[in-house]
Amino acid sequence: MRTYKILLVALLSSPFFLLSQEKSKDSIVDKPERPAFESTTLIDNQTNVLFDKNTLEVMMQHRFGLVNGGTNDMAGFWAPSNIRIGLSYAIHDRFTVGFGTTKFDRLQDFNWKAGILRQTRSGRIPVSVSYYGNFVIDARKKGIGLFPTKQSRYSYFNQLIIARRFSPKLSLQIAPSVSHYNLVEHRMRNDVVALSAGGRYKISEQTAIMVDYSHPFVHHLNDAEFDIDPQPGFSLGVEFSTSSHAFQLFITNLNGIVPQSNYMKNTNDFFSGDFLFGFNITRNYNF
Repeated sequence: MRTYKILLVALLSSPFFLLSQEKSKDSIVDKPERPAFESTTLIDNQTNVLFDKNTLEVMMQHRFGLVNGGTNDMAGFWAPSNIRIGLSYAIHDRFTVGFGTTKFDRLQDFNWKAGILRQTRSGRIPVSVSYYGNFVIDARKKGIGLFPTKQSRYSYFNQLIIARRFSPKLSLQIAPSVSHYNLVEHRMRNDVVALSAGGRYKISEQTAIMVDYSHPFVHHLNDAEFDIDPQPGFSLGVEFSTSSHAFQLFITNLNGIVPQSNYMKNTNDFFSGDFLFGFNITRNYNF
């Protein structure tokens, strides 16, 4: 246990060590490149964006119901919708903490993001690397067979975001992740490793086209004991942004919003027609 604690402290402190090293080099040799993205989210995944110290971000994320729900729900607009409202605060130029609440399953998420490396204009550091994690509590009332222990309500998500701004118009990123639920349904895995890839292409000063794909690595395992596997996520949208806010409008097959819910519990197959409309709205306040 002592060794585990030492490793955990070393992992959490590494971004700040790298920050001190990189700042001294940047001030003498090079300047950091602008962030690869305008918003902290690329539809359903986090980006490498970290705001200046003392910046507050207010976010609203909305997912309508499935378009092909089979009922008179006006393309999902009248169907049950999932909503998340969240706040994130930059306590350092390289570290933010946040909290959000989600309608489905009454999820309460505590999240954090740390900048590890920043892409430089000279190319000395070719990519930006950030770490995002969260801790989520399922706040539904205890039912029969639901949450036998307090720890059964907990889930976790860890993701490493590797992004590059190729030009003023084009930015791409990949992000490996690990999702974990303490309690899952029978024949589901407690842990899922996944990889997302996405990008953004600006078509004007304030408008960009976005695409995002998330792939959980489970289907190839062919384990009869765990045969309830999640579907990959695919999202396509457009973003309108200014210096202080961003509005993303898109279609996606993911409605969980909280990342581990999307990576581990998504049953919608985009290419079979299981998609829905959604939007993200963010507003930043500098103090």
